[in-house]
Amino acid sequence: MADPTGADPAAAEPALLARLREHFGRDPAALPVVEQEFAAYERANVQLALAELLDESDRTADLVGVIALEEYRSTSLARMARAASARAYDAGPVEYADVPLPGDRQLACVKNGLYLVRDGGHPLAVLLTESRHPFQPNFGTEVMAADRDRAEAFSRRLGKLVRHGKAFRGHILSLQADCHGGLSVLFHRLPPVARDDLILPEALLRRVERHTLTFNRHAEVLKAAGRHLKRGLLLHGPPGTGKTLTAMYLVSQMPGRTVLLLTGAGAGLIETAGKLARMLAPATVILEDVDLIGTERNQQSIGANALLFELLNQMDGLAEDTDVVFVLTTNRPDVLEPALAARPGRIDQAIEVPPPDADCRRRLLERFGRGLRLELADWAGLVARTAGVSGAFLKELLRKAAVFAAEDGGELVVRDRHVEEALGELLVAGGPLTQSLLGARAGAAAGG
Repeated sequence: MADPTGADPAAAEPALLARLREHFGRDPAALPVVEQEFAAYERANVQLALAELLDESDRTADLVGVIALEEYRSTSLARMARAASARAYDAGPVEYADVPLPGDRQLACVKNGLYLVRDGGHPLAVLLTESRHPFQPNFGTEVMAADRDRAEAFSRRLGKLVRHGKAFRGHILSLQADCHGGLSVLFHRLPPVARDDLILPEALLRRVERHTLTFNRHAEVLKAAGRHLKRGLLLHGPPGTGKTLTAMYLVSQMPGRTVLLLTGAGAGLIETAGKLARMLAPATVILEDVDLIGTERNQQSIGANALLFELLNQMDGLAEDTDVVFVLTTNRPDVLEPALAARPGRIDQAIEVPPPDADCRRRLLERFGRGLRLELADWAGLVARTAGVSGAFLKELLRKAAVFAAEDGGELVVRDRHVEEALGELLVAGGPLTQSLLGARAGAAAGG
């Protein structure tokens, strides 16, 4: 239907261009625009940083949703501000991405939105924009102002707040890559681990604490004295001896530090983890089974070598006053790359976590026996017979003994015969592989 006023609808000024012209009181096509790009996983930090800036006094903002009318076209302030290209965009509903935060919280983050800001009487326009191409994800901000200095000042303050990493700082993170190469950050809760939960020789535990917890307590004094704060700790030993639990204990005892967990496929994201660790320092990077990427170069594939070199670069590239701790674990120190294991500044301390001695085995059996009714004739004999096994082996031993006791029916009481059956299943029926997986040396727990 024709417009009764006779106006040509096609000649009407595009809505977003009209809003910009009204907001600035002049032709926006002549105004400067300052851009920044951020990794897609930084979306929550960008949203929180922008909210913090907009909450400052004498600053108000109206939010307008931006719709790109052409598929895969990214939004752009410069194109919106020109009559020739502004028709590719229209005002519409504000779209949000629901982004996870620590503690099972969510944050609604603007996807493509235009903030029309009044900054103490000075107009600004801030555009949040994301790529619409599924194979090239990126996320960015654009700031338009009456002069370039004002746009740069706002953009730089925003970037500084984003780099503070409010959404990540002080939390436990891991990285995940999708099939298109996009990265996301996952948040974790680790169970608290007290000192008494670690069944290790006292001297060994003190060495671990001295290289980590003591440094953490006295970081400012050491920094003022010119001592380097970056450090690396390698925990090595058979499977099941407590290396991972030790790392979890260190996390529990250093609250306030950002923790980055690199396990499994996440080990391939070392470069990003190093970048985040520098940004979020004080930070702790935990890389389990480092032997999978850190073995002798002549035993590796090209891809594994690339990961090794990247790990070394990240450890070497830290400034000495950057408070980042690398905690690495391995079951195979014999094949670990010498450049990683021997050079100060990469690994400063290598600590063996051995199978538990007699005192530790007794304590472990008491720990894992909690909740069970144990009627064993010779505790000392059981401790002696299990020389050379790991804590994981002892835990599984009592679990299997409880299963055999339950099969007897009646009241659940674990007796010597149940322990003998469990030992037989683990050491005989299970074979060498079961022993290896549970960290038992060949010949352990043999004999009567």
